[in-house]
Amino acid sequence: MKLSGLLHRSKPALPGLSGVARVDRRTDGLLRRVKAGEIAVLDQVDLDRATADALVAAQVAAVVNASPSISGRFPNLGPEVLVSAGITLVDAIGPDAMLAIKDGSRIRLHDGVVYAGELELATGVQQDADSVADALVEAKSGLTHQLEAFAANTIEFMRRERSMLLDGDGVPEVHAELAGRQVLVVAAGYDHAAELARLKRYIREYRPVLVGVGAGADALMTAGHRPDLIVGDPAEVSIEALTCGADVVVPAFADGHAPGLHRVQDLGAGAVTFPSSANPEDLALLLAAHHGAALVVTVGLSATMAEFLDRGRSGSNASTFLTRLQLGGALVDSRAIAALYRSRMSVGVVLLLLGAVLVAAAAALLFSDAGDAVMAWVSQMWAVLAGRIEGWFG
Repeated sequence: MKLSGLLHRSKPALPGLSGVARVDRRTDGLLRRVKAGEIAVLDQVDLDRATADALVAAQVAAVVNASPSISGRFPNLGPEVLVSAGITLVDAIGPDAMLAIKDGSRIRLHDGVVYAGELELATGVQQDADSVADALVEAKSGLTHQLEAFAANTIEFMRRERSMLLDGDGVPEVHAELAGRQVLVVAAGYDHAAELARLKRYIREYRPVLVGVGAGADALMTAGHRPDLIVGDPAEVSIEALTCGADVVVPAFADGHAPGLHRVQDLGAGAVTFPSSANPEDLALLLAAHHGAALVVTVGLSATMAEFLDRGRSGSNASTFLTRLQLGGALVDSRAIAALYRSRMSVGVVLLLLGAVLVAAAAALLFSDAGDAVMAWVSQMWAVLAGRIEGWFG
């Protein structure tokens, strides 16, 4: 046997899934950096659907969570989204693993164990559809405790910020004219891009004031719209959105300190602060309410109990119930608006109309000597019909 053959004989491939690790304790930062085919390593108790949707959109190969992705407090939706998309989920590897796994290094996942080559770095639980389903069934028992905590936090918020809720004390003035206008508030929530696309005709017809909440401002820009107002942490918003000419409202603590305000100021853009413990979505709604908006349409905001609890931040959600009470019937979910604008004209009817026009044109050409006039009439009818079709399907 030749020695050169032994030297060049390759080692057998190690089992499991391999990829570059992208490690970050801040989920928002991780979502901005992770690329297709990489393994996202995060630390998030009760993985929510918005994060899972973003990871699926980023086409990650796998997700490794230092914390339990389903703690049992409530049936959160993120793990189900990941496993349904065929993304490997390794759960509860422990906080120390966030230090053991180096950002940018190549790791391997096999049977719930994280390796660097053949070196074992951490051990967790590899989830599948059955294990996630079982965990969600058990988590439903935690709903009572979550609702009780929510009620207590809501009462505390009402006591602390009663004057702002009832009288608008502390609500900042903005240049965007909201009084008597329809307002579209967009947040980067579940299915927000698709919902925004369905509102194309509504936006074109009513030209509502466009409000982006955090990354919702970039969602508006991506859809071809310029936001009139941006509410949220500037760190979550692109430079293009912050400098597009929109009013910027930065959430602030009770003492006036507003994290992220310096980013707007460094860009030379103006901004005002909104001191409140309410979350940015509710601040946007309160701005619309206290400035006299006629109707507020929401995209990407929590609309059902499952979506609300899936956010997993009972403290920051304390303002949600009271904010929606403040708006009352002026608050409408985008899915209702999209349903009203859904085309009721079938393709068959459109084809029938086209056929009728063509038959009429052919008959006119056969039995009329005024060919030029007929062709002009046909062109005019075609233009009218094309306009109708565009109106039907937006």
